Amino acid sequence: MRGEAPTLVARTGSGRTAPHQPGSLEPTLAWPASAWDEARVRVRRAGRAYVWLNLVEQRLRSVVAEVLRPVYEPVHGEDWVIAAAGPAGEEWVQRAGAVREVSRRKGYLLDPDDDSLVVFLTLPQLRELMVQHWPCFEPFLSDRREVELALDELEVARHVVSRNRALSENVLAQAERASARLLRLLDGGADLPGLRAPVDVVEELVGDRYADVIGVHADRVRLQRDLPVEDLLAGARRLDALGISLSLLCQNFTGRRLVGLADSGCRIRLLFLNPASSAVRRRERELGIGRGELAKAVETNIMHVRRVRARLRDGGAFEIRVYDELPRCTAYLVDGDGPDGLGVVQPYLRRARGMESPALVVRGGTPGPILSGRVPEPGLFQVYQEEFEGVWADSRPVS
Repeated sequence: MRGEAPTLVARTGSGRTAPHQPGSLEPTLAWPASAWDEARVRVRRAGRAYVWLNLVEQRLRSVVAEVLRPVYEPVHGEDWVIAAAGPAGEEWVQRAGAVREVSRRKGYLLDPDDDSLVVFLTLPQLRELMVQHWPCFEPFLSDRREVELALDELEVARHVVSRNRALSENVLAQAERASARLLRLLDGGADLPGLRAPVDVVEELVGDRYADVIGVHADRVRLQRDLPVEDLLAGARRLDALGISLSLLCQNFTGRRLVGLADSGCRIRLLFLNPASSAVRRRERELGIGRGELAKAVETNIMHVRRVRARLRDGGAFEIRVYDELPRCTAYLVDGDGPDGLGVVQPYLRRARGMESPALVVRGGTPGPILSGRVPEPGLFQVYQEEFEGVWADSRPVS
């Protein structure tokens, strides 16, 4: 009827339209909680991918300039990028030049080093220069197929991030793997020696904000899925372990492997809770288990490592001690004296066994770079290393 108020139409999150009858409910532009959650997930994924893509683009730009500038600059001067692109790349070089001119006029070039045409080339254009002049790059990058495959894998993520589209977890993981592989190829194909947990690019940038924590797991099962004991101890030079029964080591690393680790030169110091102490009985009451059950488990693991020590050529490098204090954490600290140090620490919760407690993976070694004038504070690895040394000083050796 003509005298009736019109029906308002609102758009739902799924893209369909739904009628709203007039009344007290007013139209709003506010997002519901689910929309905010989805947006935050997009931002987190896209932000992480952007860091990788930005680093790859900077590195590839540097490689292209280092290889092609000495070839073209002596003849063409500042126009060496135009000369290198040739007739085939004339269109995209002109676009890059136009963007540079706009940036100059509007004062966007805050660093004089950025006032170069190569800075305004995109990742596909840098790739095109490399492909066109591959004989120039071949002495430095022998595996052209691997380089191009890595760049192909990055293209999906680059397209999604540049247009603010939804980035799936699988595509993000693929982009991170491809970026890491490409960066290794551009640096000669070598990994850092002995680095058992490769440094993540995001960790490099913001690691000091999180006290060198590089992994958080809800329990030990999830920890071992991502970081098996074999990987944690691979090639270790030093192992300091503090806990109640050290089951992560004793139950998941065979005696033969432990002997091989020690005979390879690894110095091992193990700290168990004294099975005869009152602290063991108190822990048994907290966990609600029978009297003597935890003490028996500790004794079993101590006997296991004693047998390992008896088989070694140098038993002095394999030390076993017990302490009587109330246990506060378990910690496995590997190679804290070097750049590839890695640690696994777990707090002891009142009603949870060690298998059920949250686990942190922490980076050891030297502190990260100084950012914004702030000197990075010592990470958690150093905190737990000091805790270990304090307990070690008050402990008693096991014969």
